[in-house]
Amino acid sequence: MDRYGNDIWNYAYFLTKDRELAKDIAQEVFIKAYYSIHTFRGQSTLKTWLLTITRNTAFRSKRSAFLRKVKLLAYVPSGKTMPSAEQESLDKQVVDDIWKVIMDLPQKYREVLTLDMHYGLSMDEMAQLLKVAAGTVKSRLHRARGKVEQKLKEVRL
Repeated sequence: MDRYGNDIWNYAYFLTKDRELAKDIAQEVFIKAYYSIHTFRGQSTLKTWLLTITRNTAFRSKRSAFLRKVKLLAYVPSGKTMPSAEQESLDKQVVDDIWKVIMDLPQKYREVLTLDMHYGLSMDEMAQLLKVAAGTVKSRLHRARGKVEQKLKEVRL
């Protein structure tokens, strides 16, 4: 729980868009993992296995949405010096614009972007988690990035 608790909660929140439900799901995931650790075959990483349990648990709750808590600041270029208050405000606006665009994407695109950017999963890990072919993941990721880029250009005009 110490190692993956935040990742599990973040992913649950991404899928439910409800903080309290995400907490419940995260707790349920670790309870399920504890009772079924003997079924873990080691064909994936422990993190991927936990994220799969999280996804299945969240989908069973009949809710899906998008995680706004994930921080994209690592993907926004920054200078070497301390930014001014104005620059911090502009950076925050850029991040907000990016998430607004991402939130408007269909869920299959939002999900692969989050799994790639925030969780750093490989194509194979995402394919296993989403239960689709690696080529499908690659295609969705490419399309998602293209859609985000296109929308951001429209927003900036």
